[in-house]
Formats: sequence, C-alpha cells, structure tokens
Amino acid sequence: MQTQQIEQLLQQQLQLAEVYVSAEGNHYAVTAVGDCFDGVSRVKQQQMIYAPLMGAIADGSIHAVSIKTFTPGQWRREKLLNPPV
Repeated sequence: MQTQQIEQLLQQQLQLAEVYVSAEGNHYAVTAVGDCFDGVSRVKQQQMIYAPLMGAIADGSIHAVSIKTFTPGQWRREKLLNPPV
C-alpha cells in the first residue's frame, strides 16, 4: 500500500487536519492531527487509526504501524518544542 493511499484513507475516514505517513518496506509510521483526538484516550486514538487500515493489515500489505496522534493544539506545541531539522 502506498503512503499516499494511507494518508487519503485516514483523511477521509477521520476528517484529519493533517496526516503524514512514511514507510520502510511494509512498516509504516503515521502522524495524525485532528480534533477527533480531543478528550479521547491514547488507546482509543490508536484504535481510531487502526480501524481504517485493518483490511491492509489483514492481507499483509501493512505489517506494522507506529502511530503518533495529536490535537491541533498539541501539534502546534510539538512543532514549537521539536522543530524540523
């Protein structure tokens, strides 16, 4: 599965403000930003990301997923504290 396909799928399913996906083989890293994560436990946030990807996980297209989730406010703070190099 292409990173752009995953980004588009997550964007459509979760109405995310921003989503970034990188891949190394069939191991993917997802950074997702959206209001949908506000007030939601970390476990539930992870489940929200996994749900749209379950078909690709089940068929082996995706072997592993590393997930980071942020609300827009948390994301602004993250970018201030950890600016891109």
